[in-house]
Amino acid sequence: MDGAGPAHQGPARAVVVHPSADALAEATAARLLLAILDAQSVRHPVHVALTGGTVGIRLLERARRTPLTEAVDWTGVHLWWGDERFVPRADPERNEGQARAALIDHLPIPAQNVHPMAATEDVATAEEGAAAYAAELAAYGGADGPLVFDVVLLGMGPDAHVASLFPGHPALGATGTTAVAVHDSPKPPPDRISLTFEALESARQVWLVVAGAEKSGAVRRALGGATDAQETPAAVVAGRDVTLWLLDTAAAGADPGLV
Repeated sequence: MDGAGPAHQGPARAVVVHPSADALAEATAARLLLAILDAQSVRHPVHVALTGGTVGIRLLERARRTPLTEAVDWTGVHLWWGDERFVPRADPERNEGQARAALIDHLPIPAQNVHPMAATEDVATAEEGAAAYAAELAAYGGADGPLVFDVVLLGMGPDAHVASLFPGHPALGATGTTAVAVHDSPKPPPDRISLTFEALESARQVWLVVAGAEKSGAVRRALGGATDAQETPAAVVAGRDVTLWLLDTAAAGADPGLV
C-alpha cells in the first residue's frame, strides 16, 4: 500500500470517550451485542472479527455477563479474528484461547461458526496459515466479492499498529488477499497472521478500542489528519459505513476535542 493509504474512507467517523478502561470495556460490550442484534434484524448470518489485547479480552468478559448476550441468536453469528500469533494452539498468548475463555466457550454457538487462524500444529508456515484463512473467508463471501464483516474490532498499539499491521512493515503493502503472513514483528512473537487492509475495510463498521496513556500520541496522530499508512496504520483503516473510535480518557489525552 502506498503512503497515502487506501482510497476508500468510510462516510462517518465518530469518537466516544469513556472515563476509564473498565467503563470502555463495559460500554463496548453492550454496544457490540446491540450491533449484533441490530444486524440480525436485517440479515443472516452476522460476521464479527474479534481482537485481542487487554481491553479486547476484557470487553468479551463483560459481554459474557451482560443480559443482552441471551438475546442474541448465536447460531446465526460467525466469529473471526483480525490477527493471531503463529504459535501452538495451547500458547496462553493466542487471541483465540483468551477469547474462548472470556466468552466463546460460554456461548451456545456452533463450533463451525468460530473461525480461528491457524496454529503451528495446523500448518507448517504462517504463509500457509494466511492462505488457508483467506480461502475460508472467500468461502463465506458472495458472488460480488469477499465476506463483508458487520463489525471489526481492532485494538491499537502505541506505534499506531492495528491487527498485526505494523508501521513500516512489508505486510502493510499486501494487496489482492484478505490475510497475510507477518514475520519479524516488532512485538513478540515474531511470526503472526493478520487480516489485510482490504479485509478490514470490507467491514460495515470498524471499531478501534483503545485504552492507556501510552497510546495517546498515536490517537492524536491518527485522529489529527495523518494519512500515511506506513507511519500511522490506524489513521487509514475505515469501515464502509462507520469508523468508530472508542477511547478511555487516558488514551484521549489532553485533547480538548476528545475529552
